[in-house]
Parts: sequence; structure tokens; C-alpha cells
Amino acid sequence: MNFDKIITRNLTGSDKWDGMKNIFGTADALPMWVADMDFESPPSVIAAMQKRVEHGVFGYTMQTDEYKQSIVNWMKQRHDWEIDPEWLVFCPGVVPALSFAIQAFTEPGDKVVIQPPVYPPFHSVVKDHGRELVLNPLKPENGYYSMDLEALEEILSTQQVKMLILCSPHNPVGRIWSSEELETLVQLCTRHDVLIISDEIHADLIYEKNAHIPLAKLSDEAKNRSIICTAPSKTFNIAGLNTSNIIIPDPDIRSTFMKALQLYHVGSISTIGSTAAEAAYTDGGEWLDEVLTYLQKNIDYVVEYMGKHIPEIKVQKPEATYLLWLDFSSLGMTPNEMEAFLLTKAKLALNKGSAFGQGGAGFMRMNIACPMATVVEAMKRLDAALTEWRIEQKNA
Repeated sequence: MNFDKIITRNLTGSDKWDGMKNIFGTADALPMWVADMDFESPPSVIAAMQKRVEHGVFGYTMQTDEYKQSIVNWMKQRHDWEIDPEWLVFCPGVVPALSFAIQAFTEPGDKVVIQPPVYPPFHSVVKDHGRELVLNPLKPENGYYSMDLEALEEILSTQQVKMLILCSPHNPVGRIWSSEELETLVQLCTRHDVLIISDEIHADLIYEKNAHIPLAKLSDEAKNRSIICTAPSKTFNIAGLNTSNIIIPDPDIRSTFMKALQLYHVGSISTIGSTAAEAAYTDGGEWLDEVLTYLQKNIDYVVEYMGKHIPEIKVQKPEATYLLWLDFSSLGMTPNEMEAFLLTKAKLALNKGSAFGQGGAGFMRMNIACPMATVVEAMKRLDAALTEWRIEQKNA
């Protein structure tokens, strides 16, 4: 697969490219923000969709046994996790699944724990439904983050928490949680009867084979109090097809969740989404291995370039995802000043770290799932902008 190929995404309705004007107020920047790839999806996925389109009829579509089995096989092959097809519940996206879970298992005013800095919708899905957000911030040490499990124990012991939303692997800090961290998390949530919703949308985008542990695989305790949110969207660059698969081993939890979906009549899969997901999980493994190798090269390039030419900005190699969490705090800029600097001086559109909540101020998130030439250009722009900034600071 030629991941060096430059594909023009302008005028395709792309959030990342065509949406820049609305989000950033300019179209004159290199977009490295929204978490999708600038690569073509796997050839097997494209071929399967083309064949399905040629059929010409796109009526209501069911989740076939073959569709479900492709997911079962994938989980066994990539994560050594044996799941039952009955555990699978379709949802049009992971963020909608978080919303439905909150509605199904909590009431207005109930408390929900998240671990910032974390994916912005984790905050909004809690607050928008009138639930109380409880923060258990991650602990950074020299750029490497860990869970603050002592603080979590204090929270769960003193507050009536109903739910914890886990990001695993974590967006934006790129951590793959260890079995020890996850085991302690599950023990605490079991002790205090807290349901765990685990967003594992980045589970396939890992740089060490078998490093990610699906939470429900960990133990019977974990299996009986967790909802695992998965999707082929990030893995195979098919986010626009709105297909996710929620894995719920416990029958009572699964039934309650499905009732919430039925209330809004959103449980029907799309024809093309079903086709693409099944093809991806069946024949996309080799493509994924190739793209992971390419992404690792992009990550290494940025880390090495920053260390050599832009030491003011700190970056830790992520264990998972194609997102880099860049520490700009030494520049002393506010989040708005930093975003303006990047947009006007470096001509780069990145995600503002403050949007990820507590601990995010001073950071920016960069998406490197793009051709190496784009990454090289981004580093050149950032280097030039900071060289000019250093001169201005010296002369000020």
C-alpha cells in the first residue's frame, strides 16, 4: 500500500479539511486535528463496497451471522479475546453509545467519573444529560501518564458514583493501561458498584502486539460490570460510515442498553457500513500491520525532530493511537494565544489541549496519520515559526 500518496480531500465534505474554515476561522492551514487518516482505506474494503454498490439495491440491512463472526474472529486474532456473537450490539457510533449508556444506567444528578485530560465528548455526554461530572485526573511524570488510583479510591469511597467512563487506549495521552492498573480499577468499581464504560475505539492502533487488554477479558468481575465500545472507524479509516459494535457480556446490562437504543430507534446498521466493516475485519489485518509500521515512522520522525530542533516542545511516544500530545507549556502562552500562534505563524491546525479538560492547558494534539511529506512540512512550519518567535522574545 502506498501511504506516501497525497490524496486531495478538499470538496469532499471532510470535517478535517473542508470544516477548517468553520472551526478555526481559516482554510489556510495544514489540518492535523480530527482523528481520521489521510490514507485510502484497505483495498478489500473498497472492493467490497464497490461490489455492493454494483448490486444496486440498498434496502434495510440486518446484522448477518457473517458480519458478527467477522468481529468475533478479529477479537480472537488481534486481542486473543473470545467473545460470543450474542454480546454484540450495533450502535451508529461510540459517542452515541456513551450517551445511550448514560441514559440507560444513570439518572439526572447522578455522578460519573472521567479521567482528564481526555477526549472532549467524555465531558459533554455527562453534562449534557444533566449528570454530575467527577474528575479523576491522570498523573503525569516526565510526560508519561498513569491513573491516580489512590484518588479514585477516595472518590468512590466518599461519593455516590454510578459510572466511570474509561478511555482505553487513552486519547490524547496515548497510554495502553497495564493489567495492574486495570485490575485495580475493576476492584475499586466492583467494591463500590460502579459500572465501567470502556471506550476502546483505538484498541487496534497499538505499536506492541497484544499490549492492549480488552477490559472485559481481564476477569469475570470486569466482564460482569463493563460495556466495551469498539468500532472499525479509526482502525480502517471508515469513520464516516458510522458503524460501531458495543460488546456487552452481561445479559442484564445488555438488555438494558438495548432498550435505550430501541427507545430512539437507532439500532439499524447501514448497508455500506455493514459491508465495509465485515470486509475490514475479515481481510484488513495485513493493511493494518502496514499502516502501523508507517505511523510508527511518522511518530519517530516527529519525536526526533522535536528533540533536535524544537526542544521547547516536549513529546512522549504514544503506546497507541496516531495522536501526539505536544507540551507547549514552556512557551508561556495561553491556549488561545497558542492556537493563534500555530494558525497564523506556523499555518497548522491542531486540537487545543484545553478542550480535553483539566491538565490539558499548555498542550496541543497533533494527528500524524498522513503521508510522511505532510509530517515533514508540519515540522518545517513549526520550526520556522518558533525560530521567528525566539528572535522576537530575545528582542522584546
